[in-house]
Amino acid sequence: MAKFTFDGYEVYYEVHGDHGEPLLLLNGIMMSTASWTPFIRDFSRNNILVLVDFLDQGQSSRIAPGYDHSLQVRVLEELYKVLPYDKMSIMGISYGGEVAIQFAVKNPDKVRRLVLANTCARTSDWLRKIGDGWNAVAKTGSGEAYYLTTIPVIYSTAFYEREAAWMDRREGALIPYFSRPDVQESLIRLTDSSRDYNYMDRVHEITCPTLIISCSEDGLVPPTEQVILHEKIKGSTYVTINGSGHASMYEDPAAFAALVLGYTNLSDEGIKI
Repeated sequence: MAKFTFDGYEVYYEVHGDHGEPLLLLNGIMMSTASWTPFIRDFSRNNILVLVDFLDQGQSSRIAPGYDHSLQVRVLEELYKVLPYDKMSIMGISYGGEVAIQFAVKNPDKVRRLVLANTCARTSDWLRKIGDGWNAVAKTGSGEAYYLTTIPVIYSTAFYEREAAWMDRREGALIPYFSRPDVQESLIRLTDSSRDYNYMDRVHEITCPTLIISCSEDGLVPPTEQVILHEKIKGSTYVTINGSGHASMYEDPAAFAALVLGYTNLSDEGIKI
């Protein structure tokens, strides 16, 4: 657990494990390094696991509005400077995948393997409207209303019903968190930072081995968006986790872990047959 500073901002990160290939996990928009706690033991068993809070997330600095993803790309560039690894495999989910795409295009020599989960190459008009709705609710100051607007829709109906007790615990933990004015303000800024995101004309520049994870019940960033990524990233591998919604790491953690760890721990040459 440590922090580094750049341009007056503090960025929080963690490193777990002492051997194996380094693997960097990038958070979704409402996540933090703490979101990966259930995965740390297994993900650091044979890898050096790196976690980071983007600016406006977790234990990193809160910042002024008006930034876009390029600032979070700079966070990763600065993170590389404080770590002893020239290359890392990167897994980005949702918002983290959007940042990972841009980082991989700008820094192709720094990414060994790339996993893009539940993410996209652009903010569609439909997704932008969803973000506008989230922000409108956040501005009311109601943590309960924000929870009810944002969280149920990221899970599949089957999971929500099957794991009702788990969802109740999530609700009990997240409503007080979402009720904090500083959290509401940071979530508004994070959502706004994705508003004009469009890498449709550049995502094809990714050259590293890339795995794209789609989920059949993802109603927030649907499979059609991951198909676009697959078509544009030459040589990419596309897989679907059937039955899962947007929060794939929680809905099907075994499948998520198997895909991420299996793919990123392949040799540089991959398997040739």
